[in-house]
Amino acid sequence: MSALPVRLDRRSRDPLGAQLSAQVRDLVARGTLRRGDRLPSTRALAADLGVARSVAEQAYDQLTAEGWLTARRGAGTFVAAEAVPRPAPRPRRTEGQGGGLVRLSTGEPWIDPRHRAGWRRAWREVSAATPPRGYDDPCGLPELRVALAERLARTRGLVVDPDEVVVTAGTTAGFRDLLAVLPGGAVGVEDPGYRAAVATARAAGRAVVDLPAQARHDEASLRGLAGAYVTPAHQHPLGRVMPADDRLALLAASRATGAVVVEDDYDSELRYDVAPVPALAALGRDRVAYLGTASKSAPPGMRIGWLVPPPGVLDDVARHRAVVHDVGAWPTQRALLTLLRDGWLDAVLRTARRVYAERAARVAAVLAPHAVPAATSAGMYSTWLLPQDAALSAREAARRAGFDLPLLSELCRSAPETGVVVGFGGVSDAELDRALAAIGAGLGG
Repeated sequence: MSALPVRLDRRSRDPLGAQLSAQVRDLVARGTLRRGDRLPSTRALAADLGVARSVAEQAYDQLTAEGWLTARRGAGTFVAAEAVPRPAPRPRRTEGQGGGLVRLSTGEPWIDPRHRAGWRRAWREVSAATPPRGYDDPCGLPELRVALAERLARTRGLVVDPDEVVVTAGTTAGFRDLLAVLPGGAVGVEDPGYRAAVATARAAGRAVVDLPAQARHDEASLRGLAGAYVTPAHQHPLGRVMPADDRLALLAASRATGAVVVEDDYDSELRYDVAPVPALAALGRDRVAYLGTASKSAPPGMRIGWLVPPPGVLDDVARHRAVVHDVGAWPTQRALLTLLRDGWLDAVLRTARRVYAERAARVAAVLAPHAVPAATSAGMYSTWLLPQDAALSAREAARRAGFDLPLLSELCRSAPETGVVVGFGGVSDAELDRALAAIGAGLGG
């Protein structure tokens, strides 16, 4: 065979033999060299490349050991592998197909750029801190658990010992930890509700039972369930606050059936009409597993949250996490500790509440002539009830303007509700104005 199409870089830190083997390997993988092709002898290849023969021999020996080449006595060295199959290139998605759209997401927060200095300071402290020598406490950084326990008591009326707080890699991770130790049985999830909770329960091998989101859950609705996943402070996505009587009924049903209530308290601190509603867990620590998250104040990419299990399963959760090493990343925990200590999260929430209140009013001004609000606005989104054909018209108009508008029906499993869910946290003011102008036009405004 003629010389191989390879080029060695003598200025590279990689040894010449490693460079040669990597390039020949790539030629085979891409199909440039095919099974059965004869390669130049090591003497000829070395002379062509201007290197010692030992360089070529080292490369051939390595590739032969890996199965890419085979040596035949008296005949030479041949390619022994097929090209690596490569998937066909995916067609580019056009804007009309959903690619490149700005999503009006219900879960992306607005963070005042004036708070960037505090964010950078937290990560500088992480870089200067000494990480643990091995795996950390399976329940999380002890200092962070102290800070979270203080915060839960101050902001949610939930008085717990720091040892009862488990740091997680977000809400779904905490839910997954809990499902791993609950007795067998199906899990009830609000409908419409949080799709990630449904997916997490099913991935854990649990059947999912739909719990009507605006109904009172009594003993009959929880019978046979291992747990019931609810969002009582701000039902996702309808926005309803669970009434006091319904809260007491749910706790009574939990005690009667043994089903653990899983409270996802994802954005309770973002109310701007009244003070935050106290946590359900504050009424029934023995029956409620409390899930919290930093993703509605800090960037969601931090992937950090917390779980306060009922006392009866706390030790089981800790043992499970110790076995599977399901511990949140130490740098993220350390950064959150600084953000809490410096008051960064509180400052972010204060400014975000003012922005969300103003944006919610702008959304209402456009949607109110055409739709019915599902509940009083709170947090970083509002939900509007519409016939499905009108909701589809609004979404299509938003898409033409470059925005992805979620449909309420996409969050339903058996519930019949239709409408749109307008998230306004993860966009700029200018983007929100453009989106609302398109939605209003799509609704005939």
